[in-house]
Amino acid sequence: MSGDQHTQLILAFVTGYLLGSIPFGMILTRLAGKGDVRKVGSGNIGATNVLRAAGRGVAALTLLLDALKATAAVLLARQLWPGSEPFAAAGALIGHLYPVWLKFRGGKGVATYLGLLIPLLWPAAAVYAIVWLAALAIVRISSVAGMLAAVSAPIAAAIFGAATLFPILLGFTLLVLWRHHGNLARLKAGKEPKIGEKSG
Repeated sequence: MSGDQHTQLILAFVTGYLLGSIPFGMILTRLAGKGDVRKVGSGNIGATNVLRAAGRGVAALTLLLDALKATAAVLLARQLWPGSEPFAAAGALIGHLYPVWLKFRGGKGVATYLGLLIPLLWPAAAVYAIVWLAALAIVRISSVAGMLAAVSAPIAAAIFGAATLFPILLGFTLLVLWRHHGNLARLKAGKEPKIGEKSG
């Protein structure tokens, strides 16, 4: 790999990180006059906690923008540095999970993961969305639905023959599961709230 190619991969990652680190949940909650979402419920900046802080409309917009920022990162990398898309995707997810602007305390990556899958491997994105929505409808626990959706991504990549994407998607899934470690502890203790309940 040439020096120029290395530079392109780094640029793709950094571009993805900068887009991914935009804290839409915090920005939109403040614009809605609901204060700092980090001081409500679980303290997370993602759509589930925004729902508690600012209601359905702001939460839905947060989810959409958290997904689209990752989609934009991958599409931009595809346009500027073809072949660097997985690096842009990695940057976007890591930026969302660990944004430098918020002392590396970001969201849990479920919507952002979906957003990066759309341009990388759309059939896997479709499976992800179906698993997420179905699990949410059945168990009504956001963290469970998100984790199941994340687990579906590398499995879908394997099923659809995207062998080159399987390792990085597996890594993304492990990152998302790690960011849910607090949720896993509450699930084990039977204290994880359902949608509409207050966070414990």
